[in-house]
Amino acid sequence: MKKCHVVYLVCTAAMIGTGLGAAPASSVPMTHVVHPGESIQKAVDAAESGDTVLVTPGTYRESVKVSTPGLTLRGMGRETVVRPAAEKAAANTCAEGGNGICVTGTKDKNVKGVTVADLTVTGFTRTGLFAVSTDDLTVRNVTAVKNGVWGIAQERSVHGVIRGNTALDNGDAGIFLANTVESEEGAADTEGTVVAHNRVEGNRIGVTVRRLRNLAVADNHITGNCAGVFVVGDENKPKAGDLVVRDNHVVRNNKSCPKTERLDALQGSGIVLTGTEKVLVADNTVRENAGKSPLSGGIVLFKSFVGVTSERNEVKGNALSDNSPADLVNTETAATGKNNTFESNTCGASKPAGLC
Repeated sequence: MKKCHVVYLVCTAAMIGTGLGAAPASSVPMTHVVHPGESIQKAVDAAESGDTVLVTPGTYRESVKVSTPGLTLRGMGRETVVRPAAEKAAANTCAEGGNGICVTGTKDKNVKGVTVADLTVTGFTRTGLFAVSTDDLTVRNVTAVKNGVWGIAQERSVHGVIRGNTALDNGDAGIFLANTVESEEGAADTEGTVVAHNRVEGNRIGVTVRRLRNLAVADNHITGNCAGVFVVGDENKPKAGDLVVRDNHVVRNNKSCPKTERLDALQGSGIVLTGTEKVLVADNTVRENAGKSPLSGGIVLFKSFVGVTSERNEVKGNALSDNSPADLVNTETAATGKNNTFESNTCGASKPAGLC
C-alpha cells in the first residue's frame, strides 16, 4: 500500500534574532492526500491538529475515527465515497458500532474544531457520520444516504454547524441531534448549534431534535419523509426547548412508516413539537403533509407519550396549506398545555377550529 502523499501548506518561517532556532515541524499545517487503494484512517492517524486529510474521488471501504482537534477531513465531492469495509478488514470502534465516520471526544473533554466535508457516506448499519462530545464541529456538503439508522447524528456536543448537507433514505432520521441516547437526562444546551440549508428527503424523520436547548433548525428543504421535523422532550429536567425552527420548506412528507416501540405509525407530519417549552416555529412553508397518524398535520403540538405537556411554544408567521387532517393541530387542552400561542399564520383549517 502506497504511503499517503503530503503537501506542505506553509513552508517558510522568518526568524529574527539569534538563538531562536527553526519552528518545530509540528507547527506547520500539512495536507495528507489519500488516493483509492490507500487508507483514510492511516492518514488521519498521521495527521496533527490543523492538518487536512484530502480524500480524492473513489470508493473507500472502511470506517474512519477522528479524535484529533482541529483536523479537516475533506473529500472532493460526492464521488469521494466511504462504504463499509469487507468483513475481514481490520475494524476500529467506529466500524464496530456500525458507523461510517466518527468524530469523538471523551466524557471529560470535547474534541474541538473538526471539519468533515465534501464526501459521501453510505450503506452503514447504523450512522453515516456520528459525532459525540464535540465542540465547534462543522459538517458541510456531506451526502449521507441509505444508512441503517441515522444519516448524520450528533450527541453531547456544542457549537455545531451542520450546513449544506444531503441526507437521503436513511432508516430513522436524516439528521439527528440529541443530548444522549444512552441514559435518561435533562435537555442539554448546545450553545448555539445550527442545522441549516440541508436537503433531507426519504427518511423516516427528516430532522429530529431530542432533549436539547438553544439551537436553530433553519432554511432546510425537507420533503418525502414520513415526518418532517420532530422536536422531542420527555419528563426529564430541564425540559427540551428554548430553540428555533424557522424558514424551512416542509412539503409532502407523506411516506408511510410503521409503528415502533417509541412512536406510533408516521405519515404526513410536517413539524411536530412534543413535550417542549419555548420553541419558536416561525416563517416556515408547510404544505401537502397528509396522513391518518395521531401525529399527522402541518404543524402539530402533541402531548408526549410519557405524559409531558407542551408549554409556552410560539407558532408564528408560517404559511400552511393542504395539510391533513389540518394545517395547525393542537392536541393539548387549556388545562394541560399552557400558554402555547398561534399568531399570524396563513392557513385554511385547524384542530381545534380558530387557530388560523
